[in-house]
Amino acid sequence: MTIPPRVLTVAGSDSGGGAGIQADLKTMLALGTHGMSVITAVTAQNSLGVQGAWELPVDAVRAQFHSVVDDIGVQAVKTGMLSSPALVTAVAELLATLGVPVVVDPVGVSKHGDPLLAADAVEVVRTRLLPLATVATPNLDEVRQLTGVVVDGEAGLREAAAAILALGPRWALIKGGHLDGDAVDVLTDGSEEHWLRAPRHDNRHTHGTGCTLAAAVASYLARGLDVPDAVGAAKEYVTGAIAAGFPLGAGIGPVDHAWRQRG
Repeated sequence: MTIPPRVLTVAGSDSGGGAGIQADLKTMLALGTHGMSVITAVTAQNSLGVQGAWELPVDAVRAQFHSVVDDIGVQAVKTGMLSSPALVTAVAELLATLGVPVVVDPVGVSKHGDPLLAADAVEVVRTRLLPLATVATPNLDEVRQLTGVVVDGEAGLREAAAAILALGPRWALIKGGHLDGDAVDVLTDGSEEHWLRAPRHDNRHTHGTGCTLAAAVASYLARGLDVPDAVGAAKEYVTGAIAAGFPLGAGIGPVDHAWRQRG
């Protein structure tokens, strides 16, 4: 009997199923891994936005983590919505006990612009969480929130990557999806540099893109790929998921995590 690689997501729940824990687990299944979860917060969320969010107690987060790690074990971890200084600190303490790849998606706001990280938690993300990251995957809004660097064109992606690397992750993946033109990302560890390009699909249904990409990177790392290959494969997967995104409700629908299976 073959046991699939085990990947843990530490993130918030999206009741609409497009992002957060739900997107992560769908991605992990689609990419041949066994997904497990530590839920940090519960949101009331749909295609129109976030109607409410309730943070879980730190003790509940620690208990979920130990239940999974102490019995089942993990081969990679992905973090998402952590919301408060106490949660960021607790998760950083837990991750520091592991010796596996960690993908940090420093979630600041939702697709609809709803804040998902308290202002006083940003410094804790900078100083406690990012130094533990194998790969950090901020979008341009999160780069600005974490470093103050404003990117208004492709040339600024390199400066953004340097600013994120200065906070301690081994690799920075700067997502340039908010820029005009092709969807261009840059991945670097300060010595190697990889530019990832994909055509921009004319599809507004992109809810869960960031969660999906980070979960895909973690899944491929758990499968044994090195960072550049894992990120390249994850970029290919999320590009297909965006192209196949579909409408749900009255707002922004999700990417299609099962696009390969449906094809």
